[in-house]
Amino acid sequence: MSEIAVRLPDGKTLAVPVGSTVLEVAERIGTGLAKAALAGRVDGALVDLRTSLSGDAAIAIVTARDPEGGDVIRHSAEHVMADAVKRLFPSVQIDVGRSDHSEKFQYDFLVERPFTPEDLERIEAEMRRILKEKSVFERRVVSREEARSLFAGMGEELKLSRLDDIPDGDEITVFSHGGFVDLCRGPHVQRADQIGAFTLLESAGAYWRGDESNPMLQRIYGTAFADKGQLAEHLERIEEAKRRDHRVLGKQLGLFFLSPLVGNGLAMWMPKGTVLRRELAGFLEEQLVRRGYQPVMTPHIGHVDLYKTSGHYPFYADSQYPPMQVADDEHEQYLLKPMNCPHHIQIYAHEKRSYRDLPLRFAEFGTCYRYEKSGELTGLTRVRALTVDDAHIFCTPDQVEDEFRTTLELVQFVLGTFGFDDVRITLSVRDPKSEHYAGDPAQWDRAEAQLQRVLESLDLEYEREEGEAAFYGPKVDFKVRDVIGREWQLGTAQLDYVLPERFELEYVGSDNQTHRPVMIHRAPFGSFERFIGILIEHFAGDFPLWLAPVQAMVLPITERHVDYGRKVCEKLRAAGVRAELDARNEKLNFKIREAELQKVPIMLVVGDQEEANGTVTPRRRRGPKETEGAVGVDAFVATVTDQIAQRRP
Repeated sequence: MSEIAVRLPDGKTLAVPVGSTVLEVAERIGTGLAKAALAGRVDGALVDLRTSLSGDAAIAIVTARDPEGGDVIRHSAEHVMADAVKRLFPSVQIDVGRSDHSEKFQYDFLVERPFTPEDLERIEAEMRRILKEKSVFERRVVSREEARSLFAGMGEELKLSRLDDIPDGDEITVFSHGGFVDLCRGPHVQRADQIGAFTLLESAGAYWRGDESNPMLQRIYGTAFADKGQLAEHLERIEEAKRRDHRVLGKQLGLFFLSPLVGNGLAMWMPKGTVLRRELAGFLEEQLVRRGYQPVMTPHIGHVDLYKTSGHYPFYADSQYPPMQVADDEHEQYLLKPMNCPHHIQIYAHEKRSYRDLPLRFAEFGTCYRYEKSGELTGLTRVRALTVDDAHIFCTPDQVEDEFRTTLELVQFVLGTFGFDDVRITLSVRDPKSEHYAGDPAQWDRAEAQLQRVLESLDLEYEREEGEAAFYGPKVDFKVRDVIGREWQLGTAQLDYVLPERFELEYVGSDNQTHRPVMIHRAPFGSFERFIGILIEHFAGDFPLWLAPVQAMVLPITERHVDYGRKVCEKLRAAGVRAELDARNEKLNFKIREAELQKVPIMLVVGDQEEANGTVTPRRRRGPKETEGAVGVDAFVATVTDQIAQRRP
């Protein structure tokens, strides 16, 4: 075969010689496109322009106008940064860059001392000089021996260690521009000047391979875009993200804190934060009752054999705490619970089940424990103790699609309640070539087809992600964009034929024979910790009325109005409104500012006129800040309780 067929996005087909590169295909389409090209997509996979084509394929050319174009620009800027560091600090050893280039780039370096702000300025200046050189990026496939010889000759000991991480049989590629060369999969731009605008953000220490017992490296973060306008917009989003940082707001609003004495990644919840958690739990419990879920509770630890049977122990051993050995029995070991599902399976297996009992829906706000590396912990969004809004549905094979459909509808309802309207849905399936997945391939095919039918029956647009499934089954994930455009992974639902098989679960069918049930795993929040961290940043701590830890603050104008203010506060509390009284001997404007800083939704001013007439004068954070005019206490209570009940975002 001397030629292959290349299918273009517009449906046209080109015949090109075998071995043609993606860039050569772009040149056949047009010189303007070829000049602007940054990368390509071959059968949906992002590839470097210098990738050779060996067979028929669907091809799209990626430019700066495509979302993936920014990733390629940042990845290439990453190499330019490493080049600049190497030029300025010749003795530096270079470790690795970042795998996710959706917002920024980074490299880790082994250097004699930490980088200073002045160093970053010098590195930026050197990067600008490199861009002016307009060096061409080149891709080369090498053997393991060639790569080892290359990096050994350069004295890059860290790179030699990373080379050992590449599995036997995998293609090894190096990229170079000018005199700089690095081990990398790519893709990269054609020329350095396509990088456009960039800036370095900060430097920080990072343990090599994330292990505290390893040497401390110096990490430099940066970002890059096609032009200065895009860069400026991104930097503004970064500043807005800093203003919304849940770690800062969590402390300011008295929601949670992290104590080194308690332990890294273990959140301590203050009274206001606990109110927030309970409100979320109450909201979800209300929905679960309506949908026929049954509450269960399970221990915080479990015998290691439980997780060996489920498969979690061998599959997730690196992220679990070490087993706890019982002193008087060397064969009895326990784990801090890494997952709730094996425990729920035991509740199912405790009794004989009939098809008439199914579906069974067990729900638990169960706390799980994961040993996340210290360098990866981030406030509430990456913790070591996480409370999952977990549920497991046990059903017959015929019930799967209906149950999964109602599960997705629940997740949609939950996210919509909090104003998450910009949602990207992914269907994660297995990689048939990977050994990471348990179970019968035929069952996997069936499960993936079922989820696809459910998504299509709901008219939901989704993206298929190969290789991202859980080890026991395919899943549907909901990825939301917050008010400043950041994407977060939240709700998930997973279909599982594997664990019922591993635990030999059964039910008696209408034919009086035993059959195997199917499991659905689902968590609309994901975990309370992560969800609350995201909510804090999404709302900038200014929660909707129904969710706010303090919903109303009563503000007496002077000390003589405190008693009346206390009566108003008590009436609000009796109606279920979370109200507080600011009885301090301070000026009213001071009290208003304090309540504003605490982001209390409603402030109720009370003075002589209000006390005489049995009224309050509301002032709301959302909407006009001016007072609304006096209103009777009972009428206000009726209005505010109705607003809370509506749970508007």
